[in-house]
Amino acid sequence: MSFRGFSRPNATSGIGVADQTKDTFLELKSKKVYRYVIYRIDEKKREVVVEKTGAPAETYDDFAASLPETDCRYAVYDFDFVTSENCQKSKIFFIAWCPSSSRIRAKMLYATSKDRLRRELDGIHYEIQATDPTEMDLEVVRDRAH
Repeated sequence: MSFRGFSRPNATSGIGVADQTKDTFLELKSKKVYRYVIYRIDEKKREVVVEKTGAPAETYDDFAASLPETDCRYAVYDFDFVTSENCQKSKIFFIAWCPSSSRIRAKMLYATSKDRLRRELDGIHYEIQATDPTEMDLEVVRDRAH
């Protein structure tokens, strides 16, 4: 029996994915409503929820500044670029942000829940795991996209 649309928790962490989390990603991917989406784990609800969205005009620096310095988050970023053939392209990045200064419990919870969320967000081109800002610098994103 299939339970489509039912948010089953992750067997490892017990964390599910809220419907709003998937819907917001689809709006970023297909409608280009957002430049980025930042997700957090709501430990009381035991699910991944949307924390913040960025308008299409926001920059990568705006996005990076929105990530907390001492706590883990997941994020997706819609990166636009021009190819060497002068074609406008877009690639969606999934970023697992886990700064060294975050709590060990948070690091473990985000690490064990990441794959579940990634499976729910269909259409991601690249994944970056970052523990400090240099690991997700705009140059890193640019190099991956080309």
